[in-house]
Amino acid sequence: MATSPDERVLLFEETVQPGAAWSMILRRGRALRIACAGDGALFYNADNFTERYNMADTLKAQHTAHLTRGHVLYSDMGRILCSITDDRCGWHDPIGGCGNRALTARKYGETSYQECRNEWHRNALDGFLIEMAKHGLDRRDLTANVNFFSKVVVDDMGGMHYVTGHAGAGDWLELRAEMNVLIILNTCPHPMDPLPRYAPCAGDLSVWRVGQPAADDLCRISRPENARGFELTGRYFA
Repeated sequence: MATSPDERVLLFEETVQPGAAWSMILRRGRALRIACAGDGALFYNADNFTERYNMADTLKAQHTAHLTRGHVLYSDMGRILCSITDDRCGWHDPIGGCGNRALTARKYGETSYQECRNEWHRNALDGFLIEMAKHGLDRRDLTANVNFFSKVVVDDMGGMHYVTGHAGAGDWLELRAEMNVLIILNTCPHPMDPLPRYAPCAGDLSVWRVGQPAADDLCRISRPENARGFELTGRYFA
């Protein structure tokens, strides 16, 4: 049975500084609430890092090109890593990728930590790789990332367009772990953000104990494919 709202337990809170990277293993039955103007994230099965988030299957199975409440994040084994159980933003970008050092230098200028200390221009790719290394992962383990609080739309010709001003103050979403999930997150700017100055935002995080989803859980019943994904995930822990 799912834990009722009255039984939710806050385990800890943390802030990820602007342009920084962060990681943790979110245990099954825990939820991560993220409040920020922009976050990129990678997802892996914490018990077997060769199983990781699959962007194509996530979008195909749910007939969508964006993520919001009721959607889940599929692994490349057809299991569900995380569910989006609540969302005060309404649209999160799974197709825009992440910025690298060359893109960041071209858009915002070259800087270094020695010159600018914490104001230097960090990039998402290097942030991901640094956090991945802490868990024994490297460049060959990179996979698609999700850009939370960003909106990218695709026109009839296949062109991708970043929507400015999409996320606002007070927006947040909550991810419930359906497996033990390694989450690697950074707060660098979206690679398609046209803002000419480097202006990453801090991310406020909180972790909750929430229990397992009920049979009528929205994320389970929102698509027939999701019901099968939850069944496969349940068998993995049987």
